[in-house]
Amino acid sequence: MPKPSYSIGALAEATATKVETVRYYERIGLLPEPGRTAGNYRSYGETHLGRLSFIRRARDLGFTLDQVRTLLGLAESRDSDCCTVDAIAQDHLTDIERKIADLKALRRELRDLIGQCQKGAISECRIIGALSPR
Repeated sequence: MPKPSYSIGALAEATATKVETVRYYERIGLLPEPGRTAGNYRSYGETHLGRLSFIRRARDLGFTLDQVRTLLGLAESRDSDCCTVDAIAQDHLTDIERKIADLKALRRELRDLIGQCQKGAISECRIIGALSPR
């Protein structure tokens, strides 16, 4: 039985990834170069599909490309201890929680500014005043 083969478009569609992104991942070494057809078109296999799906899911979770590269390397070492993976995920979670706290503070500040609006002239606008240099 022949191995499944995907064109770049089919691979991109199967993983909800843009074709340009697939090419970029190849250029930076996250995705191995595919074989070529007799007509010199890229021909991707199941390994590419699995790897690109992994990359997409990791990116959807907000991992950086460097973190994804490390996670891919670790995923290939099936018998290794997963402490490094846990540490990467914990660092990422800590970063996300910090960003959430920052966004909540921004939300509070904006709500306060909006709440101070007196619907008057721009010259008296508290929001414009808060944005302007002191």
